[in-house]
Amino acid sequence: MPVRSTGSTRAELITDTALDLLAARGMRGLTHRAVDEAAGLPQGSTSNHARTRLALLEAAVRRLAEREAQVLAMHEMPDPRGGRDALVEALSLAVHRSLTRHRELLVARYELALEATRRPELRAFYDAQGQLFRDALTTMLTAVGSPSPARHVRSLVAWFDGLMFACVAGSYHAEVPSLDEVREGLRELVEGMLGG
Repeated sequence: MPVRSTGSTRAELITDTALDLLAARGMRGLTHRAVDEAAGLPQGSTSNHARTRLALLEAAVRRLAEREAQVLAMHEMPDPRGGRDALVEALSLAVHRSLTRHRELLVARYELALEATRRPELRAFYDAQGQLFRDALTTMLTAVGSPSPARHVRSLVAWFDGLMFACVAGSYHAEVPSLDEVREGLRELVEGMLGG
């Protein structure tokens, strides 16, 4: 399944195509010309949208954050009043959906994350987009009684990132866990952090 959404604007078409190319060809396969060709746009369209390579990468990071937010929004994020069970359920569904229906989006994210390690200006932009997710997790963990939300967010993000990387590009790439397995692992982590 391609990364591309049903986005109707030219900007969405360009950035979704850039994410497709990152997932399929890696960072070297992402050029302005390649985006034009893959998107079926006249030559120069991508350059008009993002003049430099950095601008194209930043646009891809921005669109990646939008697309990942859409994946999370497919399952309503928990109402903090729903407690730990609601938190575990919503996050488990979102992680499982990423692993089973949006693997290419994850590969594009890894490509951008690695490129950000070599480009400080992209690193700042990438980190700012990721902070939005961490802020939402902080709010949720605070609401369910975390005594140390910042530390617990770091643990949760590390768990998410580790599981998704292992199951998409790492040693478990051929073994995607079931929703029940994701839910149980996340429940164990949350109960370990907050007390069973």
